[in-house]
Amino acid sequence: MSGAGATTPTTVSPLRLFRVVAVAEAITWALLLTGMFLKYATETTELGVSIGGMLHGVVFVAYCVTTVVVALDQRWTPGRTLLGLAAAVPPFFTIWFDRAAERRGWLGTAWRLRHDEPATTLERPTAWVVRNPARGLLAGILAVVALTGVALLVGPPVG
Repeated sequence: MSGAGATTPTTVSPLRLFRVVAVAEAITWALLLTGMFLKYATETTELGVSIGGMLHGVVFVAYCVTTVVVALDQRWTPGRTLLGLAAAVPPFFTIWFDRAAERRGWLGTAWRLRHDEPATTLERPTAWVVRNPARGLLAGILAVVALTGVALLVGPPVG
């Protein structure tokens, strides 16, 4: 398309995507912890755990999927990728990891695989996601739904 009304599609950078999902994961941790306080400390309601727990579970999975996509695109080491994934376990660590990753230059402002050819088997689907943002978002949502479904079949965490 060309001319005065032409627009170019914009994509969210790895830095922006990772930050949004990392903050969302931390917010859902806060909701879950608030729900746990209401359930166990005040014994007023279990609704906070039911809603906060489900929201946190879905966003936790979304954070993990996002971490893997960003890690593959930004060529993170396996150790860095594991650290990013592990940051989702303790409350609010995703924000710490996001800030640390930005300071160290691990989160770029552009998708490498948008233009570079994929070099590994895992980079091929990641390149497709990056090059087709709308379909990639849909694929990401479907992956989160499927993985959340598997987690629900396995059952809630025991603790």
